[in-house]
Amino acid sequence: MKKPTAKIRDEIARLQEQLKQAETRDAERIGRIALRAGIGEIEVEETDLLSAFEDVAGRFRAGTKPVQGRNPAATSPNGAGEGAGESTET
Repeated sequence: MKKPTAKIRDEIARLQEQLKQAETRDAERIGRIALRAGIGEIEVEETDLLSAFEDVAGRFRAGTKPVQGRNPAATSPNGAGEGAGESTET
């Protein structure tokens, strides 16, 4: 037996609300993590930040093992640890 159109619309509305709530939870979780990482203190263009988040998402989607904790040598792109790219010039 087919569902009446009204029931399908009600189900769609219910699912849209569930999606909205799930997206809000995800945004709050990611926002808290970003703030803990200090992202809120950096002045950066939204497009640049979006690009960086896309890179991070791609790294995790690619199946690379997530880094546990805050090991600078493990998270540095060149593996040299914290401060590896800093200039000593004055």
